[in-house]
Amino acid sequence: MNKLFRAFIVGSMALAVISCGKKSEQQAEVEKVEKVKVTTLNKTTIARHIEISTTLQGYETMNIAPAVTGRIERIYHDVGSQVKAGDMLVRMDQTQLNTTKLTFANLEVEFERVKSLYESGSIPKQTYDQTKLGYEQTKENLDFLTENTFVKARIPGVIAAKNYEDGELYAGAPILVLTQIHLLKALVNIPESYFPLVKKGMNLKLYSDIYPNQAFEATIETIYPTIDASTHSFQAKLKIPNSKNLLRPGMFMRTTLELGEFEAFIAPYQAVLKLIGANNRYVFLNDNGVAKRVEVTMGQRFDDLIEIKANGIKEGDEIVTVGQAKLVNGVKLDIVK
Repeated sequence: MNKLFRAFIVGSMALAVISCGKKSEQQAEVEKVEKVKVTTLNKTTIARHIEISTTLQGYETMNIAPAVTGRIERIYHDVGSQVKAGDMLVRMDQTQLNTTKLTFANLEVEFERVKSLYESGSIPKQTYDQTKLGYEQTKENLDFLTENTFVKARIPGVIAAKNYEDGELYAGAPILVLTQIHLLKALVNIPESYFPLVKKGMNLKLYSDIYPNQAFEATIETIYPTIDASTHSFQAKLKIPNSKNLLRPGMFMRTTLELGEFEAFIAPYQAVLKLIGANNRYVFLNDNGVAKRVEVTMGQRFDDLIEIKANGIKEGDEIVTVGQAKLVNGVKLDIVK
């Protein structure tokens, strides 16, 4: 019995030692302290601007695609030709148009005869109305065929593409493509955070590597009202005068959108951490000697500094700039100079 009792006492003491060891390890883990360096956050006045690239387009483009099928009698212009609004571009086969002209001429005579009889009371109103309807429908059809047989330019511009030759059968693809060059446009994508700052009528300058020492004037003409949920950006349309015809649709251009001066929090770029597997960004603040994780949105970058925005930061907060990669939320901090 004594041996059993001694064994029980020894076992109990061993369990107590192990238990105390685990408790000490847990206590040491809870009381873990990380050495870090911090920087005080203060608001700084910055000149906010964003750099954007885009591709030029003709301000208006017209696909010359008549609404009637048949043989193409003549194409009046070739690629590169400058045309004015109202210039003849294409003449289609006139068979259908000429047939409709004859029908309309007969109906016009008949309508005048029926109109005279109706005004004299010789025929009922129903006969007059039916004749008038046929006359107006044929006139409308004649106008439609005339417009689509003799196709004219609705805008001034240059012929950018030609897909048929004289005498070929028109199959539905545009015969010509007419685009404006004296006036251009460009669509730019702007981050959603700048939506309240971008205004219609703002002026900016465009630059091209083809003309390295020259700036081209542009104006924000339209701001699209929706945000793209996948890219978190919105579009704006630029209007670009091109009276000297130096620029061309398809050219790559760069621009800087100046948005004035603002007060913002600026932090060292390396202080901002990225969540693994996501695009979320965050920083650690010194919260009375304890690490506090705060999610932030990055704004404009200035070399090794970055603008940060968040609801959880205020002027005078201390942001961890060295040792932040080892931190977890709630760990104690040992701030070193």
